[in-house]
Amino acid sequence: MARCACFEMPLESTPSLKPATFHTTRWTRVCLAKSDTDDGREALADLCDAYYEPVLAFLRCELRNADAAREMSHAFFAEMLGNGAIGGADRTRGRFRSYLLGAVKHFMARRRESAGRMKRGSGLELLSLDHEEAIEVADARQGTPDAEFDRQWAVTVLARGLEALHLECVAENRETFFESVKPLLTGDGAYGDQAALATACGMNLDAFRMAVHRLKKRLRQCVKAEVAGTLDDPAMVQEEMQSLFAALGG
Repeated sequence: MARCACFEMPLESTPSLKPATFHTTRWTRVCLAKSDTDDGREALADLCDAYYEPVLAFLRCELRNADAAREMSHAFFAEMLGNGAIGGADRTRGRFRSYLLGAVKHFMARRRESAGRMKRGSGLELLSLDHEEAIEVADARQGTPDAEFDRQWAVTVLARGLEALHLECVAENRETFFESVKPLLTGDGAYGDQAALATACGMNLDAFRMAVHRLKKRLRQCVKAEVAGTLDDPAMVQEEMQSLFAALGG
């Protein structure tokens, strides 16, 4: 994956600004999700939606089967939504990311234990999760299940930060400019494209570069706000940002 351009500046260089308007502190949502109310159920659904892809990435790598991974992901989140499993989330553990990874591992262990008991008790020959016909050819570049979870978590956090910035630009009537320079923000745009983009935006090159630089800084702040929302201790934000960068291959 290409390095996101918002990470090109030093980690200490971004000033602290208010979080993106769309952002709701994730741990606040976790605490709310523990309550058996309409708001609590909505909060839990939001959490499941936000963190579906990292769980799916973990299970896809663990099971080596896309269909089985999707089914297991749905079962995991159905349990989370259906029986209050989120009640085990504890802010004192530090990272919601770590809680979620531990929860899905525990879920898988219980599923395997249950399947083993059924097999021993019924005498039936159950298909193993690692049966050769169920295994898909794994990408040689694919890492461990934990590493895939972290990589997709990083991708998800970055995407949410980018969406936060997009919403801000829409509110400021700058959506067209945002869409024009989005490849530069995500690291997909070539440096030589900037002169043509500046002309298309009706700006001179220096003004264009300054505007892009400001958006990169704001994107970093949006990502940082999303990261901070998954942590209990603000002092952990810098460490978690480093983990994010490492997971993206930086």
